[in-house]
Amino acid sequence: MARITFIGAGSFGFTRSLVKDVLTFSGLKDATIVLMDIDKERLEFARKAVQKIIDLGKYPAKIKVTMDRKEALKGADAVLCTILSGDVHVWRHDIEIPKKYGVDINIGDTRGPSGIFRALRTIPVMLSICRDMEKLCPDAILLNYTNPMAMLCRAMQRKTSIKVTGLCHSVQGTAEMLAKWIGAEMKDITFVCAGINHQAWYLKYEKNCRDAYPLIRKAMAKKEIYNEEIVRNEMFRHLDYYVTESSGHNSEYSWWFRKRPDLLEKYCNHGTGWNPGVYAYIVNYYLSQEKNWKKDANDWLAQKKIPLERGHEYAASIINACLGGEPFEFNGNVPNTGLITNLPDDVCVEVPVVANRRGFNAIHVGALPPQLAALNNISVAVEEMAVEGCLTGNARLVFQAIAYDPLTASVLSLAEIKKMVAEMFAKNRSYLPHFKNTVI
Repeated sequence: MARITFIGAGSFGFTRSLVKDVLTFSGLKDATIVLMDIDKERLEFARKAVQKIIDLGKYPAKIKVTMDRKEALKGADAVLCTILSGDVHVWRHDIEIPKKYGVDINIGDTRGPSGIFRALRTIPVMLSICRDMEKLCPDAILLNYTNPMAMLCRAMQRKTSIKVTGLCHSVQGTAEMLAKWIGAEMKDITFVCAGINHQAWYLKYEKNCRDAYPLIRKAMAKKEIYNEEIVRNEMFRHLDYYVTESSGHNSEYSWWFRKRPDLLEKYCNHGTGWNPGVYAYIVNYYLSQEKNWKKDANDWLAQKKIPLERGHEYAASIINACLGGEPFEFNGNVPNTGLITNLPDDVCVEVPVVANRRGFNAIHVGALPPQLAALNNISVAVEEMAVEGCLTGNARLVFQAIAYDPLTASVLSLAEIKKMVAEMFAKNRSYLPHFKNTVI
């Protein structure tokens, strides 16, 4: 029987969704599901949700619940990580401090000053999980859902021996969105997608083995479709390839959309997946979620019937493949071992990967078109400096990483960036004990 461990199981929506998917596989239906979280109340809600799924599906699976991470990891075959280091009351400052300086961040969990400080808080925790795994379940796979995906995976892949990949639903989600726009069914769609997390590109997107990009361009001429993803549609118009992550995210990864109030109004305050495209909304959204999570969980638990069909997240199919089931191809975050030839060696890239008994087998892509590689290389350089700064406790290198962030650099001078970063370090001091000196 498989032993599948959830670290951060108090993430109620993710845990119940991923467990539901896992148990649909015949080889995993009798798995031991181990739930671990540091929040006792959220952990109990997760236990009730998993038990409900087991009962309604009449699965022979078992549940083990613990707040002891080492106990949870002991003997695991697969580990799924959905942790958050610091709640909204901490990371809201990652958005609000830059906003005070004129850097208008939308979501702030992946890159830029907010994503980097989230990485600084989270990398040490992720590395400690991997070190426990090296002792307690060295052959297990680790599937990471925690952001900032690329920086966390880069640190783990660089510093540990654990087989780890990062998963993001934006690849399959965007592929489905584009199929809907052109009136196609997913069974008729094939694609090749590669780049870096949240900034990967559909190098090929085909319907019935024929290039579907002309159909997408035709669909974008419709106002309602253009307005659905304004930022990404503008990027597609000018860069010629469609990017994976939402307009809200991608608006903050470049110089083009958020550096002036008129550009914010034109491209970001309407039509994105995170309306309106301003920082206050995202903070208030998560504050509201934190306030209402218990009611939402109780409402779900009160339902007599819940859907038990497999969803479109990759995790369950990957676990099934690695434990001897049917091989499965997905887009994952892995080291660049010559996979994308015009991105640096060893950095974290998001490429097609085949999961099977041998683990994660990444597929060679070759060179990205130069206009795509240029944008990816800037993000990669920033992330490399940020990871190195975190691993070495070098606050000045963190400042230098943020100085090269495209959005930050488009609105602030070096002296202003330095002052902003110093303020962010001061607000995060208690979460960064690995920085002995935060003078920059």
